[in-house]
Amino acid sequence: MAQPVEISLSVNGVRQGGAVEPRLLLSDFLRHELGLTGTHVGCEHGVCGACTVLMDGEAVRSCLVFAVQADGAEVVTVEGLDSGGELHPLQEAFRDAHGLQCGFCTPGILMSMIPFLRDNPRPDEPQIREALSGNLCRCTGYQNIVESVRLAAERMGGGPSPGGA
Repeated sequence: MAQPVEISLSVNGVRQGGAVEPRLLLSDFLRHELGLTGTHVGCEHGVCGACTVLMDGEAVRSCLVFAVQADGAEVVTVEGLDSGGELHPLQEAFRDAHGLQCGFCTPGILMSMIPFLRDNPRPDEPQIREALSGNLCRCTGYQNIVESVRLAAERMGGGPSPGGA
């Protein structure tokens, strides 16, 4: 068995760390070591997107990243989206536009859409659908999810896309 490796990273703005096995996945570190169970593990192959978190501002599949690879990084999970008890505008839009059903895929979708909306403040429907293509949802037909992302973009100051959504 490999020797544990000391890591230190910021998770939702709080410095975290400790000795971890080199093969420990970031998803397992977040869920089992830190108790952040909002990061869901679905396929364990990086296909479904349920485990998506932000690492240094970019969406990553935490089931494909070793915890040691996150050493020194800033990680944000779905638990870190709210601000002082206030929902993030994307979370509010999902609530208001009924963008979730069972909720299993929702944390990964939210974390995937944060950098998407940052980089595309006025997306049209095809752009939203393309951005969502890496997140699988077995409960919906995606229409309310698309509408939720569109509503969040509008509320976050992007406004409607030039071609309409």
